[in-house]
Amino acid sequence: MFRIARGLRQAGVMGINRRNAEYTLIHNARRLYPLVDDKHRTKQLAQRAGIAVPELYATIEIERQVRDLPDILVPHTEFVIKPAQGSGGDGIVVITGRSGEWYRKAGGILVSEGELKHHVSNILSGVYSLGGHPDKALVEYLVKFDPVFANVTYQGVPDIRIIVFLGVPVMAMVRLPTRMSNGKANLHQGAIGAGIDIATGTTLTAVWGNEVITQHPDTGNGVSGVAIPSWDRLLELAARCYELTGLGYQSVDIVLDQDKGPLILELNARPGLNIQIANRTGLLNRLRAIEANRHRLVNVAERLAFAKHTFQVNP
Repeated sequence: MFRIARGLRQAGVMGINRRNAEYTLIHNARRLYPLVDDKHRTKQLAQRAGIAVPELYATIEIERQVRDLPDILVPHTEFVIKPAQGSGGDGIVVITGRSGEWYRKAGGILVSEGELKHHVSNILSGVYSLGGHPDKALVEYLVKFDPVFANVTYQGVPDIRIIVFLGVPVMAMVRLPTRMSNGKANLHQGAIGAGIDIATGTTLTAVWGNEVITQHPDTGNGVSGVAIPSWDRLLELAARCYELTGLGYQSVDIVLDQDKGPLILELNARPGLNIQIANRTGLLNRLRAIEANRHRLVNVAERLAFAKHTFQVNP
């Protein structure tokens, strides 16, 4: 056991206690958390800064607005309903089309207007929110994922998570939906996590549950060696979120839309640590390298150049 612990330390693997004590507690002021815990506020913040996000069709804040849901949805055959303060993908309903008076979910299941209203009511009551607090329901544009991911995803929309420390992209992975995850890009629900080389934007090893894999379990296609388009643009967006929120340690979740390009999906002040498993390396050594050089990483260009040079997989 001690040998394993020593090996993890040498590899720079960071646990949740160290993350909390040395990074989120020190570098994330508590007053800034609402900026990222509420997706509605995050979206407004990003839009004011000129950062692209999925279009917001409507915000439902009180119960009497639920009856207006059918009218809100009339212009849209595809859309997403999500809680503003949800986490882990809970409470998100993806509608990909209609059949008469019914709505078709991403998995092909048909739901009624009444079922959607009931779901929105649950969102408002706080069923899916952090801490069970009353929430808002967001109705927004359904992302059409970039075809680069067509062979390595099942139904849902892949997203790219980038950990950013003091404005420097530290580590990245792409989360690929599977049949097990019901088309959601959530590792805890069975999605695949594939590490990404910060320097090139190319996928590395992939993890599914506790298993290292080379092929997507549903499509049979290889998940390593996929070159993510517009990678430099994604890194720039992630780095800019440091000035956007003021949070020193955060994750930035980005989706690649085939028509609209990179869109910021959400930010997180307490990002999980599974990204280390997907990359098969620890965060700690990279974070310390940034701390040691922070005095000379003044602007976005310098921070990106440092990340690509320092954290490249095969220099």
